[in-house]
Amino acid sequence: MIFFFQRLTLVWRRPGGYRELLRLSLPLIVSMSSHTLMLFTDRLFLGRYSLDTLAAAVPAGLSAFMFMCFFMGVVEFTNVFVAQYVGAQLPRQAGRALWQGIYVALFSGILLAILSFGGEGLFQLAGHAPRLRELETIYFRILMLGAVFGLLDNALSCFFSGRGLTVPIMIINLIGVTLNVPLDYLLIYGRGGFPELGIAGSAVATVTSQAVMVVLYVLVIFREPNERIYGVRRAWAFDRALCARLLKFGMPSGLHFFVDIFGFTIFLLMVGRLGRNELAATNIACSINLLAFMPMIGFSIAVSTLVGQAMGRARPAEAITATRSALQLTCVYMWTLAAVFVLAPQWLINIFQSRADDVAEFAAVRQLAVVVLRFVAFYSVFDALTVIYAGALRGAGDTRFLGWTIAGLSLGLVVLPVTVGVMYFHIGLYAAWGIASAYICLLGLVFRWRFAQGRWQRMQVIEPVPSRPALVPPAVPGAD
Repeated sequence: MIFFFQRLTLVWRRPGGYRELLRLSLPLIVSMSSHTLMLFTDRLFLGRYSLDTLAAAVPAGLSAFMFMCFFMGVVEFTNVFVAQYVGAQLPRQAGRALWQGIYVALFSGILLAILSFGGEGLFQLAGHAPRLRELETIYFRILMLGAVFGLLDNALSCFFSGRGLTVPIMIINLIGVTLNVPLDYLLIYGRGGFPELGIAGSAVATVTSQAVMVVLYVLVIFREPNERIYGVRRAWAFDRALCARLLKFGMPSGLHFFVDIFGFTIFLLMVGRLGRNELAATNIACSINLLAFMPMIGFSIAVSTLVGQAMGRARPAEAITATRSALQLTCVYMWTLAAVFVLAPQWLINIFQSRADDVAEFAAVRQLAVVVLRFVAFYSVFDALTVIYAGALRGAGDTRFLGWTIAGLSLGLVVLPVTVGVMYFHIGLYAAWGIASAYICLLGLVFRWRFAQGRWQRMQVIEPVPSRPALVPPAVPGAD
C-alpha cells in the first residue's frame, strides 16, 4: 500500500503527470462541457418545440460542422505552433503564429459563407422529407454564414491553450454559454418580446454567442503585457513562410477532422432514410453522446499542448508521460459514463420528450434509442484511445498519418458500407450502428499502434532552433 501511494505521488508530480495534465485539462473540460451544454440545450429546446425541429437540427448542424471542421483543424493547429515555440523559448514567434491562425480563420469564414447556399441541394440529395429538408436548410445556412466567429474563437483560444493557460478559455466559454441558453429560449419560443423563430432562433443564438466570445478574446489578448512578451500587436504582418508551415501541418489535421465528421454525417443522412423515428432516436443518442465526447476533447487539447511543449524542449519522454496520464484519466471518465448509458438510458432519453409529442410515438423512439445507447457505451471506451492518441500525435506533428488513416478507414468502413447497406440491401438501424461502432474501435487501436512505433518523436514542426539539441528518440516505455 505504501508503495502504491509513493508511485501515485510520483505520477502526480512529475512533468506530464496527473497534476500538470489536470491543471491544463480541467478548465478545457469545463469549456468543452459548456459547448456540450450549449448543444444539449439547443436539442432540448428544439425537442420540446417539435420533433421535426429536433430531427432536423442534428443532421443540419452536423453538416455545417462537417464543412467547418476542415478549416477548424487547420486553425486549431496554431495551438501546436504556440506550444512548441513556448517550449523552445521563442515567444515572439508564438505571437506571429497567432496572427497566421487569425488570417486562416478569416479566409476560411469567407469560403464557408459562400458554401452556405448549398444546403438545400445537400439535404435533397439525402432524400429527406420536404418539411424536414426546409428546416435543415434554414439551420444550416445561418450556421455557415456565422462560421467565421467560431473559427476566430478557435484561433484566438490557441494563444492561451498553447501556453498552457486554459482558465481564460474556460471563463470566456462559460460567458458564451450563459448568453446562449437564454437566447435559445427567447428566440426559439418567441419570449420576452422576441419573434418566434423556431429552429432559426437556435442558430442565431449560437452565432451571436460566438461573436461575443471573439470580442472577449480580443480584449484579453491584445493587451500591453502580451505585447511586451509576445508582440501580439506588432506581429500582425502576414508571414508567408510561417503560414506555409501552418498549412503544411494543419491541412492534414483538417482532413482528419473533415473526413471523420463527413463519415458520421453520411451515416446520419443514411439513417434519415430509414424513417423519422430512427433518425430521432439516433439524434437523441448523439446528443447524449456529446456528454462523453466533448469533455474528452479537453484532454486531447491538453495532451497536444504538453506534447508540443515537450517537443519544443526536445524532451519526448515528457510527451510519453503526458499521453499515458491523459489516457488513464480519460478511461476512468469514459467507463463511468458508459455504465450510466447502459444502466439508466431511459432517464436520459426521457429528457427529450415534449408535452406535444404523442405518447405512443415517443415510446417507439425511446425503445430504439435505448439500444443505440448501448452501442455508444461499447465504443466509447475505444473512443478514448482515438481521442488521446490523436491529440498526442497532433502535438508532435504527425498529422499526415492521422489525416490519411481517417480518410481510408472512414470512407472504407463507414461511408461505403452504410450507404450501400441502406440504399441497396435495406439494412436496419442496429446494423448501421454496428458498422459505425466497429470503425471507432478499430481507429483507436490503429492510433495506439502508431504512437507505440515512436516515429512522431523525430518530427520537426517549427523551424530548427540552433541552441536546441537534436531530437534523439528514447524507447517508448509502455506506450499504453
